[in-house]
Amino acid sequence: MTQTALITGASRGLGAAMASALAPTHHIIAVAKTTGALEELDDEITAKGGAATLAPMDIGNDAAMQTLCRGIFDRWGSLDMWVHCAIHAAPLAPTSMIDAKDMSKSIAGNVAATATLITYIAPLLGTSGKAVFMDDPVAGQSFYGAYGATKAAQIALARSWQAETAKTGPQVHIATPQPMPTATRARFHPGEDRSPLANPADEAARILSEING
Repeated sequence: MTQTALITGASRGLGAAMASALAPTHHIIAVAKTTGALEELDDEITAKGGAATLAPMDIGNDAAMQTLCRGIFDRWGSLDMWVHCAIHAAPLAPTSMIDAKDMSKSIAGNVAATATLITYIAPLLGTSGKAVFMDDPVAGQSFYGAYGATKAAQIALARSWQAETAKTGPQVHIATPQPMPTATRARFHPGEDRSPLANPADEAARILSEING
């Protein structure tokens, strides 16, 4: 039976690299808001002999995610892996100047949507599936108030789920990627020398090795 992997935030960076790395062994269900980037990912996966289902949608759209998860159940009956790379990266700003709309979007995208997705996806993973979250330990650093606080809250949700399912499954993994030359990092650090940064494909391979080791 074909294994399945749902990648939220699959269009670029580490999400796309994780999808590409899993493509030889999994049918990839790729979720992102950017249709063109998903189509490029699909071409890459097809070139490797893999197959993907593209789902151009916002993870904060409850109705769309409900429909997607029901579609996964109807087609495959379950899900083997969920890799959550979707993130809302609010602009860096002094904590005393965080824009209210940026904070609201950060809470909605990084915390509320993640909590809702766990409730939808947990039944699909059952006791044997795997969920993978990506930590970014910038909480408390200067100017990272909106992003850092909501990313830390997202990982707190993952750690609670991890503790609750340690004996029963699904397996919940929390990885900490090395800094990579992603679009998100470019927004935070424009003009930095990107040559020392880790390659997303290498990080994807490392994370999967840790998970499966």
